Amino acid sequence: MQKILSKFILNLMSKFALFFLLLFMFCGIMGGAAMAAADTEFSRWIDGLYPEAKQEGISRITWETAFTGVTEVDAGVLEKANYQPEFTTEIWDYLDARINRLSLGKGEKMGKYYARTLADVEQKFGVEQSVLLAIWSMESNYGAIFDKPERLHYVPRALATLAYGDPKRQKFARTQLFAALKILQAGDIQKEQLTGSWAGAMGHTQFIPTSYLAYGVDMDGNGRRDIWNSIPDALATAANLLHKNGWRTGKTWGYEVILPASGAGRQEQTKTLAEWHKLGFKRVGGKAYPSPEDSAVLKILAGPEGPAFLMMKNFYVIKRYNNSDSYALAVGLLADRLAGGGGLVHPWPRPAGSLGIEDKLELQERLQQQGFYSGAIDGHLGDGTKEAIRQFQIQAELTEDGVPSQQLLDALRKR
Repeated sequence: MQKILSKFILNLMSKFALFFLLLFMFCGIMGGAAMAAADTEFSRWIDGLYPEAKQEGISRITWETAFTGVTEVDAGVLEKANYQPEFTTEIWDYLDARINRLSLGKGEKMGKYYARTLADVEQKFGVEQSVLLAIWSMESNYGAIFDKPERLHYVPRALATLAYGDPKRQKFARTQLFAALKILQAGDIQKEQLTGSWAGAMGHTQFIPTSYLAYGVDMDGNGRRDIWNSIPDALATAANLLHKNGWRTGKTWGYEVILPASGAGRQEQTKTLAEWHKLGFKRVGGKAYPSPEDSAVLKILAGPEGPAFLMMKNFYVIKRYNNSDSYALAVGLLADRLAGGGGLVHPWPRPAGSLGIEDKLELQERLQQQGFYSGAIDGHLGDGTKEAIRQFQIQAELTEDGVPSQQLLDALRKR
């Protein structure tokens, strides 16, 4: 009886195994067919877009050159477009990752190496060298993005993917796609080098195609505006954007100030520096305002416990590059440091036990030395660093939360 039952069970299991195998094969076939259909649909969509591109002045030769070999969407682009961060980056963490001994050290080296180029660009456009270096650092880590080509995307394919598969960015992507094809058609760059971010930002100074067409400069005089391979072209293009948007040569981006005890003045309010001074908003260090008649906007970016700023015209010109207060502040502070100035006087209101920038760099260094981390030592505690922290916590029998803290750093120091 037992043998009969065993044989029956084995027979039944074999049938189930065969069933699931056939089901798996069927799903694979159907999935492959669905992918092939999607690819065919994408190719048809690209072909159907040409009449619109033709109205924009794109030749058929340019179109065929751009899309030869492009048969499917760039899945990596859609993944990045749909990515939602698990946490909001605090402004001090944002600045830590961009203003540190590494970015300053590399900026000083680049400033010396490209001193002639920077001087020529500054003379032509009136934008200070330290500001250009800061933007270069912020946008591409002084060109380090080109050391990792696997992270770059072919721009026409990336923008076509967004125009086809991302309803939120469809209009933007179409406009940028046609602009990118105009760049290719003009001969400024070869197809193989027309690379950029998932959203189409290109070159050392990360210009989207329409901005490139509006501000691109052939600074080295070779007949092409090449922000991918020519440092003079890339820096001059950045300077031209700032210049054409009203950069005030010789003026600062803003001042760190001390909030008066009276609490006079409101966030985002505009007054002259003389009026702010009369209300008790004094510069840190006790220095006078060089141009008291200039207007400034009060910004308190992390509450009354953090630093306060009076932002000048140049702060808002920087925002024409990237419409973010954190970005513009980072450029301004980094530029000041590269020009030989000091950092902020008033500290950010970091939570108790959190890490400053030197602690963050040390944390990554120690994780790397102990075999848990293989990424860049940059002070940016992203997913790679957090996963390394988790692995260390597991081995050290600590609470596995992936959270960087002073307590965690102390544990690493003891090993």
